[in-house]
Amino acid sequence: MTQSNVKGRDNHHHDHGHNHVHSETSLKQIINRLSRIEGHIRGVKTMVSESRPCPEVLVQLAAVRGAIDRVSRIILDEHLNECVARAAQEGNIEEELQELKSALDRFLP
Repeated sequence: MTQSNVKGRDNHHHDHGHNHVHSETSLKQIINRLSRIEGHIRGVKTMVSESRPCPEVLVQLAAVRGAIDRVSRIILDEHLNECVARAAQEGNIEEELQELKSALDRFLP
């Protein structure tokens, strides 16, 4: 995501061929979660460099995967509620759904 740091604005915009808006609250929530994940990854890296037992590392990696899944769900939920709904109202739902399908093909195992 690219960011437009304009103080006093309630929404965050970026362009992917359509108008996408994050509320300031949602943007902060996503950034905070990603920052925690980033810190957790650094912790796992430290565990590996300290030769901690593999089961401990795997448990921490499972926690990271769960955190990534939760932030992904927030982003997907927001996309469905905002972007897809807006595309349906504007009459360009097919293009929006194709972009989503393409992203999900890469995202899902």
